[in-house]
Amino acid sequence: MNRLFGGPVLATIFKLAVASIAVGIVLAILGIKPIDLWRDFLSTIANIWSMGFEAIDWSLQYLVLGAIVVVPIFIVVRLWSVMTERGKKD
Repeated sequence: MNRLFGGPVLATIFKLAVASIAVGIVLAILGIKPIDLWRDFLSTIANIWSMGFEAIDWSLQYLVLGAIVVVPIFIVVRLWSVMTERGKKD
């Protein structure tokens, strides 16, 4: 248990409590409420989630656009190389 807490359990809990009180005082002085922090945190997560899907959508559009040009060229080059190798064997 000491490994998990980084030392004696009661001492670690006491340090966490003192640090929490100190941070709470600073946040109260700045006028920040716990619900505001939680709401902003959830809003940030939702924005990141939305941006992630927008990035996927953006990349898929360019993937398809590029594939329309690249895949046919790839097929033609592969067919051409197979045909020229056959011609060399004969």
